[in-house]
Amino acid sequence: MALLKRGLSGEPVKILQAKLGVAADGKFGPGTEEALKAYQTKHGLSADGIAGPDTFAALGLPELILLTQGSKGETVKKLQTALGIAADGAYGPGTAKAVEAFQAKSGLEADGMAGPVTLAKMEVFASIFTPEAVAKSQAGTISADAKAAEASVAGAPKKSIWQSITEFFS
Repeated sequence: MALLKRGLSGEPVKILQAKLGVAADGKFGPGTEEALKAYQTKHGLSADGIAGPDTFAALGLPELILLTQGSKGETVKKLQTALGIAADGAYGPGTAKAVEAFQAKSGLEADGMAGPVTLAKMEVFASIFTPEAVAKSQAGTISADAKAAEASVAGAPKKSIWQSITEFFS
């Protein structure tokens, strides 16, 4: 899961809500957003109400971390340092290529995305990405929901203005 934010739903949201101590209904609404902002503020994170890699790491939810192009933050810097590339904290094409090379060398699927399986192979992440965390990330419900949520945010087909308007009024 790259990001969880208001409007998303599913098992990853339930996991986040349970960790935050709010009603775990699986729907990321205003209550979840406010609890997340409070947590982020208390722990020195950017209080934007969006759960990304740094927030997942701080919450102890490594099974939800997925670093992809567009990811930013300290977790990305840590990855870049481990790969021996410039550590600017922004996951761009160069980081993706370095991850692909690392994955190929490690016998993993070389897709350029760094999730729990890839990160567990790096010594710097070994204490966070335990076998249990990797197993959780591979559980059917999390993986399926993570893929669906990711598709709804990043890979969803573009709607025409007309489709958006008609959906609004229906």
